[in-house]
Amino acid sequence: KLAAYAALYDLTLLEVIVDAGASAKTLDRPGLQRALGMLRKGKATALLVAKLDRLTRSVKDLGALVEDYFSSDTITLLSVADSIDTRTAAGRLVLNVLGSVAQWERETIGERTTEALAHKHNKGEKTGGDVPYGFQLAPDGKTLVVDTAEQALLGAIRNARQRGLSQRAVVADLTRQGFTTRRGTVLRLTQVQRIMQQAQIA
Repeated sequence: KLAAYAALYDLTLLEVIVDAGASAKTLDRPGLQRALGMLRKGKATALLVAKLDRLTRSVKDLGALVEDYFSSDTITLLSVADSIDTRTAAGRLVLNVLGSVAQWERETIGERTTEALAHKHNKGEKTGGDVPYGFQLAPDGKTLVVDTAEQALLGAIRNARQRGLSQRAVVADLTRQGFTTRRGTVLRLTQVQRIMQQAQIA
């Protein structure tokens, strides 16, 4: 996608950097820091991402990146899936709106799931084994918190299915992107099928 976008808009790809398996919950990722370093040193004039949530899922971090890098006239942020081009006022507006919506969606999902588990807990039902993939129980044993790494994997599965990939092809695509199990082992078809069933991904 990046190569096709670059060819379409006559951009030169200096390097394709992948943070395999790294969560977008933090900016402290080797690949991202390398890319930002290239921008700071003037070796590159733009950062092209396949999708905004591959860059960051935090509105705060997104704001910091925009302020430190992409608010200038010399450095541009481009996103293939989100049609973002910060060289334009419209592109900057879309960037800020999408960042806010992404954080709102993540927090809303967490709140709804927490409320559902709290209801079951109040009824005396066991909830420890009911924690959905993409979340973790907080130390209090009741509150759910978002697991950004697992949410990233769920997003990758949805994206792959939307592209028409079979379940086996989805597993191969996840492996290619560097996703693993919680223990860091290679994902298997049965594991991905179980995750898809739990997350109701067709």
